[in-house]
Amino acid sequence: MNYERELVETAKALVAPNKGILAADESVGTIGKRFAKLGVPSTVETHRAYRDMLFTTSGIEAFISGVILYDETIRQESLGGTPFPRLLADKGIIPGIKVDTGAIDLPLHPGEKITQGLDGLRERLAEYRGMGARFTKWRAVITIGAGIPSTACISTNAHALARYAAFAQEAGLVPIVEPEVLMDGDHDQERCEAVTSTVLRSVFQELSGQGVLLEGMLLKPSMVISGKQCARQAGVQEVAEATVRTLRRTVPAAVPGIVFLSGGQSSELATAHLNAMNKLGPHPWELSYSYGRALQEPALSIWHGEEANVVAAQAAFYHRSKCNSAARTGSYTPEMEHQQS
Repeated sequence: MNYERELVETAKALVAPNKGILAADESVGTIGKRFAKLGVPSTVETHRAYRDMLFTTSGIEAFISGVILYDETIRQESLGGTPFPRLLADKGIIPGIKVDTGAIDLPLHPGEKITQGLDGLRERLAEYRGMGARFTKWRAVITIGAGIPSTACISTNAHALARYAAFAQEAGLVPIVEPEVLMDGDHDQERCEAVTSTVLRSVFQELSGQGVLLEGMLLKPSMVISGKQCARQAGVQEVAEATVRTLRRTVPAAVPGIVFLSGGQSSELATAHLNAMNKLGPHPWELSYSYGRALQEPALSIWHGEEANVVAAQAAFYHRSKCNSAARTGSYTPEMEHQQS
């Protein structure tokens, strides 16, 4: 079956004006670590209750176009008994699914990773589509350090991303291609820009080679920022200008949207960076968000695993979503942080 028209329409809907994507695809291990910091037990049921709190927040469909789910979550029902994919779809939010199976050490290249998950992917994608998913995500991680990233690391991850994207489109699912240049390290912003440029050029060369329809995919890159241990941290405007410059040099205009990851930034800083980038527009593609922690963290801290805190946690999630929606048009201001709805 040829899904070309559906792919294009779904990709555009995911980057619709004023909207972005909630990344709720934390693995069992990752969500377990976040729960542990709060003293919340990490079980199938607490994961379900937490995701239910997020997904049933009233009015978020004004700011959230899609949600990336994890394998555990896409198979679960809400506390009200509705399968999560259908609950989201009924709100006008597109369900998506993370399909990579994590990163392992890259052979012969110490300190570098390659992402797994291509084996059996065609069959898994067919199952996920049957469960209601309409888009997918695959994450590759690139580390900056002494003598790395290597050409081997960049090329093998770019090739895997492109093969994944081709499988996803074959199944009628929009691929979100995520080459994350990690912010860990003491590298400066200039080094991050050079590496990010090289990575993105490699990714799009491989996507072209695999025949991926650019109009039916989204890119989820990291921003061009200083390493966390760098003595000098680039300012908001510097990050915006370097990121937009890099994207303009490497990302074809045919791609409908770029949905940034927050990559360990604080909620407010991730919003401020996106806002500053959109102020530099117009751009050839939509600049949006696909945030996980930067959308969820305030709500998670308030929720704390307690049913009595659900309403307050949902208010925090709604507020965070609203701030990022404003950043889509460059109309976010720090004062909005004190105007919680």
